[in-house]
Amino acid sequence: MAPRPVAAPAAPAHSGSARFGRVDEQGHVFVTVDGQEREVGSYPGATPDEALQYFARKYDELAASADLLETRLANPEVAAKEVADGLKTLEEHLADAHVVGDLAALHATVERIREALAGKRAEEAQRRQEARAAAAAEREAIVAEAEKIAAQPAGSTQWKQSGERMRTLLEEWKRHQRSSAKLDKPTETALWQRFSHARNVFDKGRRTWFAELETTRADALATKKKLVAEAEALARSTDWGPTARAYKQLMDRWRAAGRASRSEDDALWERFRAAQDAFFTAKDAAAAVEDEEFRGNLAVKEQLLAEAEAILPITDLEAAKAALRSVQDRWDAAGKVPRGDIERVEKRIRRVETAVREAEDSRWKQSNPEVAARARSMVEQLEASVASVEAEVAQAEQAGDQKKAAAARERLATQQQWLEQARAGLDEFGG
Repeated sequence: MAPRPVAAPAAPAHSGSARFGRVDEQGHVFVTVDGQEREVGSYPGATPDEALQYFARKYDELAASADLLETRLANPEVAAKEVADGLKTLEEHLADAHVVGDLAALHATVERIREALAGKRAEEAQRRQEARAAAAAEREAIVAEAEKIAAQPAGSTQWKQSGERMRTLLEEWKRHQRSSAKLDKPTETALWQRFSHARNVFDKGRRTWFAELETTRADALATKKKLVAEAEALARSTDWGPTARAYKQLMDRWRAAGRASRSEDDALWERFRAAQDAFFTAKDAAAAVEDEEFRGNLAVKEQLLAEAEAILPITDLEAAKAALRSVQDRWDAAGKVPRGDIERVEKRIRRVETAVREAEDSRWKQSNPEVAARARSMVEQLEASVASVEAEVAQAEQAGDQKKAAAARERLATQQQWLEQARAGLDEFGG
C-alpha cells in the first residue's frame, strides 16, 4: 500500500470520491476506472462504508496534492525544478495508488501539469538566455572601457584617475560575477582574458611612463641647475645688449629642458628668475640714466624734423634732396634719443625720406626713353584700332545692319576708353 503524500491537506470525514468505488461481501474494495473495476485493497475490522471512505480519503489526498502542485506551477516565483520534483513524487504515488476516486480526472490534472511544466521550463530557459545576454553585454562594456583606458597615449593619460577607474572596473567585474547571470565558460574566459590583458597593458604602461619620467626629471634637473648657474653668472653683467640676448636664449633652453619634480623645479625657477630680474633691473636703471642724457639730443632732432617736414610737399626736387641731405647729416651727428621716442622720430624722418625717393623715382620714370617709347607705341596701336572699329561702324550703318553696328559701337567705346588711358600715361612723359 502506497505511503500518504506529505503535502496533502486533511480530508473531510466523508468523501464524495467514494462514489467511484464499492465493497463486496468479503470486504474487498474496488475502484471503477473507464468502466472497469479493479481491487484496491481491504480494511479488516471496518464496516463497508468505513473501508470505502478510507480509500476515498487517500484519493482526496492525492488529488489535493495535484491541485496544490498545479497552483504552484502558475506562480512565477516557484521554479520549474521545484514543480518538477513535486510532479515526480506525485507520479510515483499515482503509479501504485490504492485509492478510490476519479482517477481519470487525477491523471488529466497530472497531464496538464506536465504540459504546463514544459512551457514553464521554456520560459525560464528564455529568461536565462536573456539574462546571460544582458550580463555578457554589461561585462563587455566593462572590458571595452578597460581597453579604451589601456589604449590612451601615455603622454595624455591621467594616470591617477585612470588607475582609480581601472580598480573600480575590477570591482564591478567581481560584483557581476556574484550577482549577475552566469555566462557560459567560453564567453566568460574570452572576456576575462581581454579584461586581464587591458589591465596588464595599463599597468605596464604606467610603470614604463613613471620610470621614463624619473629619468627625464633627472635630466631636466641637471640641465636646469646648469642654466641657473649660467643665469647667476650673468646677473652682474653690464654688457646690456648681448647679455639680454643671452638671457633670452637661456629662457628658450629652460622651456625645452622639461620639468623636474615640482619642488625642485620651483626652487630652481626662483633662482633663475632672481638672477634675470637682477640683470634687467640694473639694465633698466642704466637705460633710465642714459635716456635722461639723451633728452637734449631729442630736442635737436625735433627741430630737424620740423625742418625736414617743411620740404613737403615737394615742388623742386633738387632743392628738396639737398635740404634732406643736410638734415640727415645733422641727424646722425645729433646722437641717440630716449628709447621711448626712437620709433616716433624715426617714423617721421622716414616719411620725408620716402616722399623724396618716390618723387625722384617718378621723375626718372618720366624721363626713361624706353618706357616712353612703349607708351607712345601703345597709343599709336590703339589709335589705329579705334579708326578700324569706326570704319566697321560706318559700314554696318550704311548696310543697314543695326545688330552688327551696335556690336561695333560697343567695341569702339571700349577701345576709346583704353586710348584715353594710354594718352594720359604718355602725357606723363611729355609726349
